[in-house]
Amino acid sequence: MTPSPAAAESVEDRVLDAAGELFYARGLQAVGMDAIRGASGVSLKRLYQLFPSKDALVEAYLRRRGERWRGALARHVEAVPPGPGRVLAVYDRLGRWFAEPDFRGCAFVNSFGELGGTSPAVAALARAHKDAFRRYVAGLVDAAGVPAALTDPLMLLAEGAITTAALSGSAEPARHAREAARVLLDHAVAGRPRPGGSRQAENAPAG
Repeated sequence: MTPSPAAAESVEDRVLDAAGELFYARGLQAVGMDAIRGASGVSLKRLYQLFPSKDALVEAYLRRRGERWRGALARHVEAVPPGPGRVLAVYDRLGRWFAEPDFRGCAFVNSFGELGGTSPAVAALARAHKDAFRRYVAGLVDAAGVPAALTDPLMLLAEGAITTAALSGSAEPARHAREAARVLLDHAVAGRPRPGGSRQAENAPAG
């Protein structure tokens, strides 16, 4: 009897849930298909029907993780009123993530460190995730009305905070990165021309 699409999706989710937990906690190379079979309760035969190779499972894990991570970020940020506060909300979301008991850094950086040199697919997925994150931050910067040139410094603050939090075991890097981002944004907003006149006109002596 062929399983229904809903049942097949449920089994696939169970496998991806188990794989995601194990891969993130232990690393890609340390986890075999037998371990995923045991954790998911799915037979090895069924597991290979869903994912013909471990490489295919790794790629599916990374795609789903990226989608979920970016979705959680967007939900958090979009609960904040539009403006520079939404940029700062990125760092607030990072702080919550860093405080989770199973946090061990960026799954994409970890995966790239393990397999980026030998797996073009893993390298491509890692780059795609970081590119998507950057595009999202760039959109927030644009919507806040501050210079697009701030996007890369803000990204470096976020990426540096992720790595530092993973190594230190502390959520504090998110707060430090947020404060640095706030300084950058405040400076940009202060230097923005007001409607109806340039900065030069505003600063010109009366006479």
